[in-house]
Amino acid sequence: MVSAETQAVSAKARQLYESHLRERLERTALGSYVSIEPQSGDHFVGKTFDDAVNQALDKYPDRLTHTIRVGQRAALHLGVLARRMGMSMSDCGR
Repeated sequence: MVSAETQAVSAKARQLYESHLRERLERTALGSYVSIEPQSGDHFVGKTFDDAVNQALDKYPDRLTHTIRVGQRAALHLGVLARRMGMSMSDCGR
């Protein structure tokens, strides 16, 4: 279960993305990741999920952030490739 605090951080970060970042980042950083710290409004763009998150953690080690993949509905797609290939999770070593 996701905490109320995490839900609030996610909602505020998505609002900031939609209102201030989306248009510009979809032109300049499509496919990259953006980690948003909603208290400050700061955002950190990286080519990988880890890069964006680590930049945010370096500056705000005690704050929650929300990470979005620019131009995508989700930052990560878990298990999609295996399902598309007709594999179960047990086929993937699980």
